[in-house]
Amino acid sequence: MTNQTLLDRSLQAVWHPCTQMKQHESYPLIPIHKGEGVWLYDAEGKRYLDAVSSWWVNLFGHNNPHIKDAIKLQLDTLEHVMLAGFTHQPVIELSEKLAQLTGLGHAFYASDGASATEIALKMSFHYWHNCSAQTGKTNKTKFISLQNSYHGETLGALAVTDVAIFKDTYAPLLMQSAQMPSPDFRLAENGESAEAFALRCADQLEQYVREHHAELAAFIIEPLIQCAAGMAMYHPAYLKRARQICSQYDVHLIADEIAVGFGRTGTMFACEQAAVTADFICLSKGITGGYLPLSAVLTTDTVYQAFYDDSTAKGFLHSHSYTGNPLACSAALATLAIFESDNILEKNKEKACYLNETMQALTAFPIEHLRHQGMILAFDVKTNNPQFSRGCYSQALQQGLLLRPIGNTVYFMPPYTITEAEIDFMLSATMNALRASM
Repeated sequence: MTNQTLLDRSLQAVWHPCTQMKQHESYPLIPIHKGEGVWLYDAEGKRYLDAVSSWWVNLFGHNNPHIKDAIKLQLDTLEHVMLAGFTHQPVIELSEKLAQLTGLGHAFYASDGASATEIALKMSFHYWHNCSAQTGKTNKTKFISLQNSYHGETLGALAVTDVAIFKDTYAPLLMQSAQMPSPDFRLAENGESAEAFALRCADQLEQYVREHHAELAAFIIEPLIQCAAGMAMYHPAYLKRARQICSQYDVHLIADEIAVGFGRTGTMFACEQAAVTADFICLSKGITGGYLPLSAVLTTDTVYQAFYDDSTAKGFLHSHSYTGNPLACSAALATLAIFESDNILEKNKEKACYLNETMQALTAFPIEHLRHQGMILAFDVKTNNPQFSRGCYSQALQQGLLLRPIGNTVYFMPPYTITEAEIDFMLSATMNALRASM
């Protein structure tokens, strides 16, 4: 079947996400037929290097044999059973493994990142409700997040998101939250170090929390990188201070590691770089290597015990039909096994160094803030072209490269299986796309 046939059928039948559909009159969809490693192939055989890991989910390449085999093996025994009143080996093993990795426990499962955010917010709110008689803290119902934060697009998640294009239309539906100054180092004053700026922002956080802690349930934060804010990176000193502030004033800290977890920032979880354990951690995207929808929230024993009661109403009754799906859990277990068997975090350090060194060639272009954290690299393009993002995306596709700029920010978040030769191609194709779109 040809690209054009699939394109036409998709436009007639599918409403694509995060898309103004009318734009596809000028920017055609790309019908993908198969994937192999870091490459995607369209229906006519043209290939595209997946530099954004298919929306940040693919860790070990498309068509990975180990993850595929795990799913196939599970498919022969149990495809799904409801997790209310039942359990199964893959969800038990995955929960045990995630507890070992995070230092938290009692994993609660959903299907996507926004749902994980919803769960963490509801758990925090419900915890303070359940404990109000013992603690005397009856008004802890509000949340704070960072300026330019992104935590998902369901109503609870959107309420703590600070990206106008996603949020403004739905403002009347949303609970109110407050946004703290972002420690994004690009916002620092001239001559101010990333660490000094992070600590200055943390001082502002402390001032707000000190004044409002009696009504605050939790502070939700994307550790080290605010991805949707244009890969806004900040010093781990902010995380460390945020943990101290939340502990001092009895406010939960929710770590949204949905995009940055599973090795993206150089450590398994970004919080490790500040030696911080949050009260809740939200996980998704790379958890299954990009194979099946899955998310998880892990929390402390203190939080868990607040729901453990004879009263059903005190239980956490959130659910959906596919909670803890065995196929998805098996994919996640296979993904975590690859980290161990192939020493991925150490290998990624070498790969990240090569990626960073190679990308220095981009400084010949009018860019600023060339930056990297682990296996994420980004830079901001100085251009007066209001259509730069769309043009760069289109030009990159012509070069055989999938980029998805965020405004004027171009970033790379490739699968960990990318080779040095493929990194070289990614750089060359990016440079050609920049020349044609600036």
